[in-house]
Amino acid sequence: MRHALCLPALLLLLLFGCAADDAPTATARQPARRQTVVIPLEDGTQLRAVLALPAGVPTRPPIIALHGCAGLGRAERPIRLPLREADWAAVLTEAGHPVLFPDSFGSRGLGQACGVRGFPAGPRVRRGDVHAAAAWARSQAWAPAGPAGLIGWSHGGSTVLTAIAEPLPAGLIGKAVAYYPGCSEVGQTAGWRPGVPALLLLGGADDWTPAHFCQALAARFPERLRQITYPGARHGFDGPATPQTTRTLPDGRMVSMGSDPAARRASMAEVAGFFAGP
Repeated sequence: MRHALCLPALLLLLLFGCAADDAPTATARQPARRQTVVIPLEDGTQLRAVLALPAGVPTRPPIIALHGCAGLGRAERPIRLPLREADWAAVLTEAGHPVLFPDSFGSRGLGQACGVRGFPAGPRVRRGDVHAAAAWARSQAWAPAGPAGLIGWSHGGSTVLTAIAEPLPAGLIGKAVAYYPGCSEVGQTAGWRPGVPALLLLGGADDWTPAHFCQALAARFPERLRQITYPGARHGFDGPATPQTTRTLPDGRMVSMGSDPAARRASMAEVAGFFAGP
């Protein structure tokens, strides 16, 4: 019953105008409460994270939200949520979810990963961050019972797919959403199988993480992976009022990104239904 009551409020929010992995150009909605926390990892890393909490008592399981290749800021600077992540924090907390954003890059003294080959905090490293963050969130007094959910964008979306690979700790993660992940490496990983249901939201005109790799991956695991491709949408299509731009990455690739209002609304409605469903 609580799910049914939360969903209309969330869908209303979705009707109003996150950013791609570069600078924001619009004002994000703000989550009710926000604070920085630190989660100790087994290797000694002090994983800093932004915790966003609903205005009242959380009514739904925590969601671990995974930043893109731009990260959440270097270690010597205050942690911050980019526009896209801040906007999603507001949407998800409005629906009753606590949302935790682990900072995989700044916590290790690293800068951006965009187009950097051999980056030392790739999805396999971040898998450990995700599992530690989910365990921490589920142990908090404010966390409703149940497995954590995952959502991630681009590099974070690739991390989602790595984090849900079998074997998984029992009851840790229940569902996962990956926006425009890089599925090419995952598809080549021997023995990779998704351990929980996942929703892949893809841009049909994405030239950064092309959709066809994820379409092929979803076709291999139809019982666990559902993909939706939005024709004409580019990388970062769920950003609010982010103009269409191009950039050249350090590896020499020229890529494009920017908002697609129709794909944004449709994909966010899919996310609302996915997390609210059984």
